[in-house]
Amino acid sequence: MPELAALTQAAVALLEQLIGTPSISREENGTADLLFDFLAAHGAPPQRRGNNVWAVAPGYAPDRPTVILSSHHDTVKPGAAWTYPPFTATWEGDKLIGLGSNDAGASAVSLLATFLYLKDRPRAYNLICAITAEEEISGANGIAKLLPELGPIALGIVGEPTQMQLAIAEKGLLVLDCLARGKTGHAARDEGENALYKALNDINWLRNNQLPRVSPLLGPVKTTATQISAGLQHNVVPDECRFVVDVRTNELYSNAEVVEMLQQNLQSEITPRSLRLNSSRIAVDHPIVQRGQALGKETYGSPTLSDQALMPFATVKIGPGDSARSHTPDEFILRSEIISGVRDYVALLTDLVI
Repeated sequence: MPELAALTQAAVALLEQLIGTPSISREENGTADLLFDFLAAHGAPPQRRGNNVWAVAPGYAPDRPTVILSSHHDTVKPGAAWTYPPFTATWEGDKLIGLGSNDAGASAVSLLATFLYLKDRPRAYNLICAITAEEEISGANGIAKLLPELGPIALGIVGEPTQMQLAIAEKGLLVLDCLARGKTGHAARDEGENALYKALNDINWLRNNQLPRVSPLLGPVKTTATQISAGLQHNVVPDECRFVVDVRTNELYSNAEVVEMLQQNLQSEITPRSLRLNSSRIAVDHPIVQRGQALGKETYGSPTLSDQALMPFATVKIGPGDSARSHTPDEFILRSEIISGVRDYVALLTDLVI
């Protein structure tokens, strides 16, 4: 398919530009400009809200289901251990090194190429491609800001590095601010009520217990204490101890349920920073899953969070690259992964009926 090969080549060139344009979360203006211009240059009238860029394929009909192809163009900050310049696209044979190459630039440009290839072809569904901001921080100005403008959506293809396998479930996220309360007293005497000990008892409970519902795809809900702070001076029993718990939820619980169950078992007061990043799952008999399996794709549950958590409709996560490379020094993608990724996206979506 010469047209698809040309679009893939254009997508790789766009990825080089994206790598060369810093796009740390909330600072994606430059890459949003590139995406807008790329769509316009390829005959897809782009739209933009903030740093979210999208296009709607011709022939939109309200009575047909809508499929959205979605990925993100923001990145984390590069760490000090990079040995290559993170904002320079560096080729070494088949390997393209640069910040955001794997997470999720390769998915973003592959979905764009797929959209451009399919947009004027007959389809049984409406097609939208959206490349959005603030995914790495689950920000309010990313996909959550855009979705209300797009109308009802039946299916989302979320572009993230999965080695082009189908993630049909994804863990959710809770961050809990916990407060254990006690009473001050002199450390030299048997006085006071040590809030630090109460907190440690709660942390010990989290280490040694799990909630009863265990997902066959995502395993148990995972709780990890990650920060702790108590005490004003060495000789005073602390009356408060604050600690933070990172919770990775499975699809068998809502985030609100998890908070309620933990509060029943811990002495400390629990305040969730947000309840909106719930776990997600798509039915194994959904047409997109069946199509993927027919193409030889494996299905699995993903431990990492994505914009799926903010999409209140059926989604699958699939994209070129490897999640193990994300947020690591000298992040890279292979040209061959992008080529096969575009091919597989097109195969998944051609003649799809949902």
